[in-house]
Amino acid sequence: MTTHPALAPGRVAVITGGASGIGLAAAKRFAALGMRVVLADLPREQLAQAEADVAEISTVNAFGVLAVATDVSKLDQVQALHDRVFSEFGEVAVLMNNAGTDHGGGPYDRIADWRRVLEVNLWGVINGTQVFTHSMLAQGSKCAIINTGSKQGITCPPGDTAYNVSKAGVKVLTEALAHSLRNEPGANITAHLLVPGSTFTGLSRGWPDAKSPGAWSADQVAEMLIERMNAGDFYIICPDNDVSRETDNLRMTWAMQDITENRPPLSRWHDDYKDAFATYLRGGQAKG
Repeated sequence: MTTHPALAPGRVAVITGGASGIGLAAAKRFAALGMRVVLADLPREQLAQAEADVAEISTVNAFGVLAVATDVSKLDQVQALHDRVFSEFGEVAVLMNNAGTDHGGGPYDRIADWRRVLEVNLWGVINGTQVFTHSMLAQGSKCAIINTGSKQGITCPPGDTAYNVSKAGVKVLTEALAHSLRNEPGANITAHLLVPGSTFTGLSRGWPDAKSPGAWSADQVAEMLIERMNAGDFYIICPDNDVSRETDNLRMTWAMQDITENRPPLSRWHDDYKDAFATYLRGGQAKG
């Protein structure tokens, strides 16, 4: 399998939400490939610890790792991140818009939580894309932009509607980004939508202290990210230990067919359609 040309020794990867979870796991993988790594996250002790942890892995040495305190919901801070990175390293090969939060609200409650989730999960990705893409295009070199989405932005289960909306927005934005880049004269940037399954980070609110048997680790997600980037995939949809890719495909197809079959929205969770959905999964020999 060929290697994505952006994932090359000496090149620069910028990861938002890089102090923990999937962002930190990806940063370590990029560092092990010989890349220079920029970790952007909120100003907490975790950020300094992440910088030290990645520096231990880096084949470039500590000078190849930079931590920049950044609130991605603030456009001026993302612009400052951009300016710092280009001042220090002169280029960006990989931009991973990964910072995220959860616990938003339902359709008609917790408006303040809605704003927080949308500002980080959606506007953080918009800010990163808007600020970095022009400079990456101007480089003329082969690059990649990775945006972290969620299966909840595709099948939109009941519960945290704000989170679903934010991740659905990331999906739409990233699809449009890929289309625009492939039609931009001279563009050498690929776009990728990373869609994790159930993933234990050890830091997610609401998770137990121990990893559940069904969840993947952040390292597994980062490994699949690089594998599928090398394969040229746009949609990088990760399974987990409970739900196979086949089941994901069936769930996503059913969700879209709510429209084409004129079913009630979210019919998968509708009492009148539960048996039909179960039969549909069995027919597809789904797991999980």
